[in-house]
Amino acid sequence: MLMKKKQTVFLGMSGGVDSSVCAALLKQQGYEVVGVFIKTWHPDFLVCTEEDERRDAMRVAAHLDIPFLTFDFEKEYKEGVADYMISEYKKGRTPNPDVMCNREVKFGAFLKKALSMGADFVATGHYAQNKNLSLLKGNDITKDQSYFLWTLRQEQIKHIMFPVGHLPKSEVRKLARKFKLPVAEKKDSQGICFLGNVDIKDFLKHYIEPKIGKVLNEKGEEIGFHDGAVFNTLGERHGFTITKKGPNDNRYYIIEKDIKKNILIVSQNNLKKEMNYLNVIKLENINWISQIPEEGKTYQSQVRYHGEFLNCKLLNIKKDSIEVIFEKGVLVAPGQSVVFYNGNICIGGGVKD
Repeated sequence: MLMKKKQTVFLGMSGGVDSSVCAALLKQQGYEVVGVFIKTWHPDFLVCTEEDERRDAMRVAAHLDIPFLTFDFEKEYKEGVADYMISEYKKGRTPNPDVMCNREVKFGAFLKKALSMGADFVATGHYAQNKNLSLLKGNDITKDQSYFLWTLRQEQIKHIMFPVGHLPKSEVRKLARKFKLPVAEKKDSQGICFLGNVDIKDFLKHYIEPKIGKVLNEKGEEIGFHDGAVFNTLGERHGFTITKKGPNDNRYYIIEKDIKKNILIVSQNNLKKEMNYLNVIKLENINWISQIPEEGKTYQSQVRYHGEFLNCKLLNIKKDSIEVIFEKGVLVAPGQSVVFYNGNICIGGGVKD
């Protein structure tokens, strides 16, 4: 009798706890696991910890006795994530680099190369779930990362695994200790995908020249200054200096920005009223993962990572655009991702035009 060949999983290993536990679980489940460290672009002015992370990933691979490879996607990351992010900010928009990182690198270049090398699946440490070719929220709602994965397509999902997506973070930590992984007590990484905990405005100032501009109140009176409207987004309470204020003034919020004139308009009154929160918005660059939504049916949406789930209806559903009607007004900056859910299922999303 012929033995059934084990299925091969190429696992993206970052050197962190989540992906390391993924490796142990996949091996325990009988897969041929190949650990892969993804090398990406890193600007010279940032402290680079990439070699340290790679070393941690190698230590875990050695501990579990699995093969370890390094894939260099510097070009894909620079062009598809960093350059995109800088270009969007220059236009006065608010992009999400983590969404693009997943699309262009983890489930773009990495998935394509892994399959070309004979992998049956790729796996990552995302807190999300793949069931019946549908993308679901992670069971640990405080860690759920499905928001960043709305660009996935079904032909990709059939080759993707999320081994810790059904687990709470606390259980993942326990498993790391149970498997005696060298990174069991390592702190979680934060910040932009692959770049880490970066101050986005400091990062952008290396590529976009700061330009002093006026801060105006709702009456059009000049009350302060800023160092570039492109560095700010709607609703922010910082990133500008108020020079004319009274002792009883409340915090100021950005309610409007004029990129061409390099002007910010701020208010200290009711933010929702002043910002003219929208009940209807138009989205572009639409992607539906596993089901096309029904016009007029109520769905839930997130307009930012770990934001409130908001009821909405979708109208004028076209191939690359839709209109979204929210039950209550929301603030969505141009360039931001809006992601839709049908219960626990992430059905797709789009970008505010």
